[in-house]
Amino acid sequence: MTDELHIGFLMYPNVTQLDATGPAQVLSLVPGAKIHMIWKTLDPIPTDAGFSINPTDTFDTCPDLDVICIPGGFGQFAIMDDAEMLSFVKRQGENAKYVTSVCSGSLILGAAGLLKGYKSACHWALRDQLEEFGAIPVAERIVRDRNRLSGGGVTAGIDFGLTLAAELAGEDMAKLIQLGVEYDPGPPFDTGTPEKAGPELTAQVQDLFSSLAEAS
Repeated sequence: MTDELHIGFLMYPNVTQLDATGPAQVLSLVPGAKIHMIWKTLDPIPTDAGFSINPTDTFDTCPDLDVICIPGGFGQFAIMDDAEMLSFVKRQGENAKYVTSVCSGSLILGAAGLLKGYKSACHWALRDQLEEFGAIPVAERIVRDRNRLSGGGVTAGIDFGLTLAAELAGEDMAKLIQLGVEYDPGPPFDTGTPEKAGPELTAQVQDLFSSLAEAS
């Protein structure tokens, strides 16, 4: 591997931007890192937060990646059978040093045939769907299985980024990055998992997700 680390994030319409931008911010601070935001064209990509992100590379211009990362988002339901996208992910994943995902992006890795027999994290509301692709769902914030590294829902992307930074540049560098971005979470509410939130709030979130998925 060269001194330059090519780290690529798949972008697509209605992606959850924090799934990509959280770890991208962390990983951009790894020495030699070059971040690629990748889609079929260089047209601005609308995210599910209501603003757009400009891709840096297309499937054709993207170099061979050392790390490929697939973020989640409600827009993924519309592309789960996109042959061009799946071919790109599969080709890059077969050669990358690390094959990774955040949130429900692991389902795209599964659809590309890259998670069969591998343990993986996913957003809690969609985790069981990993079994459809021969993957082994694990209810953890970060899951490592050989060269597959996955983060759970949305905000786990920052933990994922720091974990991967330690793999790429050592623990001391990852600690430096964590301090540099002042990552010292102290959430105002203790409802970040279904177990902590309870059945009533969990059911409300599941209903909201179902309606957003139907609208995507």
